[in-house]
Amino acid sequence: MVKAKVVFASITGNNEDVADIISEALENKGIEVDTEEISQCDAMDFEDVDICVVTPYTYDEGALPDEGMDFFEDLAELDLKGKVYGVAGSGDTFYGEYYCVAVDKFDKAFAQAGATKGATSLKINLAPDSDEDIKQLENFAASLAETYTKNKQ
Repeated sequence: MVKAKVVFASITGNNEDVADIISEALENKGIEVDTEEISQCDAMDFEDVDICVVTPYTYDEGALPDEGMDFFEDLAELDLKGKVYGVAGSGDTFYGEYYCVAVDKFDKAFAQAGATKGATSLKINLAPDSDEDIKQLENFAASLAETYTKNKQ
């Protein structure tokens, strides 16, 4: 069975909601999903799954979550060749150039680790509570599943 790990960092709960929507969409595709808060797991956990997802928040002027710094630093050092990844996150467009910068930083870390990008990085303004947000997140999950399937053929 295909396995996915969805890791989230959230202060307001928005990124936990993003992670939950992605997890449910992956489960609906028949994928076994483990969803966990970033401070409760280790980047090496991604070595044991097929699909890797991070939903981080950005704060201040583009800073990564404090509780996820070790995770982030370890991620770039892994060898994730053969793994499919995606990064999605919630932010506030009020912050302009710093809007969802953590999404971009985690995307680069996955690429450095050699993982295959399975979906275009997704940035959600505030809570993922509109039908459009939910559809985008479901499409994000579907793209991850499709990329994994194509790579395994």
